[in-house]
Amino acid sequence: MTQSTPPTKVSVRIIAALAFVAVTAYVLDQVSKHLVTTRLVEGESVDVVGEFFQLHFVRNPGAAFSLASGTTWIFSIAASAVVVAIVVFARRIRSRAWAIMLGMLLGGTLGNLTDRLTREPSFGQGHVIDFLYFPSLLPAIFNVADIFIVSSMGLLLLLTLLGVNLDGTRTTKASAVRDAASDQAADETTAAGPVTDAGADGAPPSTRPTEHP
Repeated sequence: MTQSTPPTKVSVRIIAALAFVAVTAYVLDQVSKHLVTTRLVEGESVDVVGEFFQLHFVRNPGAAFSLASGTTWIFSIAASAVVVAIVVFARRIRSRAWAIMLGMLLGGTLGNLTDRLTREPSFGQGHVIDFLYFPSLLPAIFNVADIFIVSSMGLLLLLTLLGVNLDGTRTTKASAVRDAASDQAADETTAAGPVTDAGADGAPPSTRPTEHP
């Protein structure tokens, strides 16, 4: 009988780190949007660093950086799915770096999802508040939530390249090669079939001469 593997305990510290990053990202996003909507006029531009960095208040019906306008419902559903996936997935994490990455993604996603669910014109189709604008660098206007989402994707790529696993261990190139060689050897042993007892003289049991007393 195969003994089942006991469930892995949830790391409270890792979950706390993820939650702290997510809450920080969410609060920064929502507070900044509140300040923009209460102190700026829609369409107004305010120079912060000359014309290099401006505050430009717009309402975005699309995705991050004003992409794919007119498909708000799709992004609302996708964002909801991302949030649920992160919450379910979080119990498996043992790496603080992964917790930070998922916290940034969760907080940013919740920030924009809140806009889509609570702002005009309707539930699920609300327009996201964008206001950060670098005219000479990017043609799009974005917000704090977008920064956290894009940064989380960059961190995900970095963790993947460094071989950092969810449990905090690291997969190096040498260990990957060693594991591949071990798997290949196991496959070859399985393909060769069971080994028979050839006896001391090397002859198979069926051809070995019978000895009489």
